[in-house]
Amino acid sequence: MNQFRFSFRVTALLLAIALMMGVFVVRLYGVQVQESTKQTANDAGTFTYRTRVTAARGEILDRNGNVLIGNRASFNISLVYDVLFSAEDPNEKLRQLTNLAVENGLTIVDHLPITEKKPYEYTTDQFSSIWNGYLKTYLAEQDWDTDISAPQLIRRMMDRYNIPEDWSEDEARRVLSVRYELSLRHCTNLPTYIFVEDVDPNALAKLMELNVPGANVETSTVREYNTTYAAHILGTVGPMSQEQYEYYKDLDYPMDAVVGQSGLEQAFEEELHGTDGMRETTISEDGTILEEHYLVEPKAGNNIELAIDIELQKTTEDALAALIEDLKENGLNEYGSGKDVGGGAAVVMSVKTGEVLACASYPTFNLETYSEDFADLVADEDTPLVNRALEACYPPGSVFKPCTTVAALQSGAIDPDIEITDEGIYRRFEDQGYLPRCMLWTTAHATHGTLTIQKALQVSCNYFFYEVGYRTGIEAIEQTAKGLGLGEYTGVELYEARGTRASPEAKAANHEGVEGIWFGGDTVSAAIGQSEHSYTPIQLCSYMCTLGNKGTRYKATFLRRVISSDYQKLLFVNEPIILSQMEITQEAYDVFSEGMRLSANKGTACTYLWNINLGIDICAKTGTAEHGSGGSDNASFVVFAPREDPEIAIAVYVERAAGSSNLGQIPRAVLIDYFNESSFTDYYPSEYRMN
Repeated sequence: MNQFRFSFRVTALLLAIALMMGVFVVRLYGVQVQESTKQTANDAGTFTYRTRVTAARGEILDRNGNVLIGNRASFNISLVYDVLFSAEDPNEKLRQLTNLAVENGLTIVDHLPITEKKPYEYTTDQFSSIWNGYLKTYLAEQDWDTDISAPQLIRRMMDRYNIPEDWSEDEARRVLSVRYELSLRHCTNLPTYIFVEDVDPNALAKLMELNVPGANVETSTVREYNTTYAAHILGTVGPMSQEQYEYYKDLDYPMDAVVGQSGLEQAFEEELHGTDGMRETTISEDGTILEEHYLVEPKAGNNIELAIDIELQKTTEDALAALIEDLKENGLNEYGSGKDVGGGAAVVMSVKTGEVLACASYPTFNLETYSEDFADLVADEDTPLVNRALEACYPPGSVFKPCTTVAALQSGAIDPDIEITDEGIYRRFEDQGYLPRCMLWTTAHATHGTLTIQKALQVSCNYFFYEVGYRTGIEAIEQTAKGLGLGEYTGVELYEARGTRASPEAKAANHEGVEGIWFGGDTVSAAIGQSEHSYTPIQLCSYMCTLGNKGTRYKATFLRRVISSDYQKLLFVNEPIILSQMEITQEAYDVFSEGMRLSANKGTACTYLWNINLGIDICAKTGTAEHGSGGSDNASFVVFAPREDPEIAIAVYVERAAGSSNLGQIPRAVLIDYFNESSFTDYYPSEYRMN
């Protein structure tokens, strides 16, 4: 019996020991295996976060490889939620950080959609639908009503984040914006918060001296401008608007992406914009980086090589600016005509390809300081932000006369050897009260006598072309103008106005749809480039190219090539594209081109061209246009050269310049620059295409 009891007690003791050992083994396993696994994934005292790495934007080069817009390294400061709030008194640290940022002129990244000043109001209309969606997520996370008013939300946030009541209104609002941004990162999948961007080294040093926990320096890039020219063409970049994001989100753009806002930056956005990367970083409590690697490496955007030659652009812009500023100061003559000069434009194109070699609009602006100057630029009555070369439509004046010549000759309305006597006053419509005059009659009470077509183009005799226009008729004139590209889009990559060709339909449209208001006088007015004609300077240049090509009209283009970000691969070469063709007979070409040659040598266009001594024949035509807005007349000047095998076309237009011959100094400078330094390639091998 006693033996049995002893055996039972021993067995029970052994079972108890075994049970206790089992518990210890399980616990030991938990400590050594399970707990160690947790620490490997998230070691005590360490934090892992992800940062989006913005890809460098592609560079923009001129046709000779000069980098016009590139990138420079910049520094941003990011804030890491877990590190910041593991430290003591994060609010005070944020107050110091935001105050110092403002003192150094930095803009804090702020997506809190509430005004910065009282009375607080929502500004959700300034943000994309995605950012507004994040506001709803934030409110839901805080268990606050989505219809809470802006003042109530600020009050709730003040209480929620324990913002001291003795802080200034500005200090509190700034810290609330940072707390909002950080809270969003805590409850959404947004990447690390970038507190300030593009911080200069001095400000960066001051901010980092505060030793704010979780404040880290991130490297990025921003646009760098290597030229002060071609501002209207190159364009600007900036944060997306809500409307833009609705488009770009389908291309996987982040909602705070910087995109092209104007010019070629906007036109070639999808080529220039790279693919952002994602970096994962593990840091200690004190902010020491323990490990860092890319989850996705950033890929820079492609480079764009333009047809623009920046030296020719400089020549064109400088000559245009000098002309306009001289007119402002001195006028055209002793009577002060032209002192009320407005803006102007000049366009240079390759006749055989449609490439835009230079495109100037004046007044202009500085891309480097565009953001700082924006308010002044918008308020400037001279409208420097308007690209007059592509967006402004003007009556062409007598530069239209070669078009009338082609229409008359090819319709059979006149013979090449026609002669017409200038009588000063054109009396065909006297019974209708319309008595247009030749300019020479108006200014000197004299006439040009009997003229051939070539002589009429040389001296720009209005009387001659009144009669030619009457014999030709508006239908043939309008159709020829269309074939030469007037009133048609040039196809250029930037926004352009279409303009208007003179016709009964155009006049009816411009006079509230009134029918039957086209008279014979309208036709003769249209023949000299007045009436309803209204064209952009780039159309006038394309028109010259088409005349030089005997009717073949090429698409105007700023693009030459697309190159990979590392310059190792040619992705696309832009070949010439024919938009339309009309036949200009050799006979017609010989007639109008000879008249334009005479104009350049000893006619209205000769002032700056007759002694240029380039060993080529230059074809030119001047124009003076009434515009109905008061003040001096507008002026135009067009050129193509050489006559025998045209390579280059130029169009200049200046508002209220009073006289057109003075504009010849711009084509003179361009022609000398081009033919002394020309090294342009006129075509590309067909094997280079977008892949």
